[in-house]
Amino acid sequence: MAKRDIIVIGASAGGVFALKELVAALPADFKGCIFVVLHLSPHSPSYLPEILSMAGPLKAVHPSDGEPILPGRIYVAPPDHHLLVEYDQVIVKKGPKENRFRPSIDALFRSAAYSYGPRVVGVILTGMLDDGTSGMWSVKRLEGTCIVQQPNEALYNSMPNNVLDHVDVDYILPISEIAQLITQLSTEPVAGKPELTPAEEKRLETEVNIAAQDNAFDMGILDMGGLTTLTCPECNGALISIKEGKLIRYRCHTGHAYTASSLLAETTRVVEESFWKAVRSLEETVILLEHSGKHFAEGGNGEAAEQFLEKAKETRERARIARNFAMSQEKLSEDSALARPA
Repeated sequence: MAKRDIIVIGASAGGVFALKELVAALPADFKGCIFVVLHLSPHSPSYLPEILSMAGPLKAVHPSDGEPILPGRIYVAPPDHHLLVEYDQVIVKKGPKENRFRPSIDALFRSAAYSYGPRVVGVILTGMLDDGTSGMWSVKRLEGTCIVQQPNEALYNSMPNNVLDHVDVDYILPISEIAQLITQLSTEPVAGKPELTPAEEKRLETEVNIAAQDNAFDMGILDMGGLTTLTCPECNGALISIKEGKLIRYRCHTGHAYTASSLLAETTRVVEESFWKAVRSLEETVILLEHSGKHFAEGGNGEAAEQFLEKAKETRERARIARNFAMSQEKLSEDSALARPA
């Protein structure tokens, strides 16, 4: 009989320390398969497999696309690639970003829940914002087991707290107790996958395939949620809203996905960038006006020179105002807006 042996773990800020402590406590004969997404820079190599291999008894690797899943192995998402699981093999693809991240915790958890249902144990550790909340909701919806690191222990408690706000988790534990629990759970038998409604099944399958680089538009993603008046800050595509329990999230027709919090964070980033682009354009206009004024002055046309230099002075003031707006623009997310205490 199948066991709870598919362990998916998501972490962000502070995650290396938490992951090292967790894997160090695992037994050498651990029979489950562990999959890890840690948010890292897409522009530099990751040494997380080496770090985790040295920290504990299990071998950790960056898998290749299509690699068979082996028990007692830790599979770590490579930089700038989604890590997915599908029927006893690992899928490594460069699909659209979710919550501004690739790899995405949500994408991993969602694919595991879709393929393995109750066999999945989802674990959310320290991190900022809320990547992992939607994925954990899918794990719970398909009767997997949900574990969250105690928020007051996490170096950054936003990710654990956001999961707790939206998902009825099974365990809230310190890192020191999680390894023992997943070891125990990995030996427990489980029943078959629960049935989803046809609409749920179709949407879940589609979203897993989007992360695996399939075409969101051709698969009809726009028909799988409520069309909104919002646009994707990444590509300006139309956004649909998707409701999962108490959670509202968004996906565009090219495939990018956001929770409300990550969408707010990305939108305020784009606003700030727009102000800086305005500053640049206005200052370039000042340069051009001053050059033109100097040219007219050298040619003996004092009246034209005075007009251009006056316009340059007015434009410089507009640039100063735009710069002040850019420097005072607040970066927002649901967490920062609510100012949740640690």
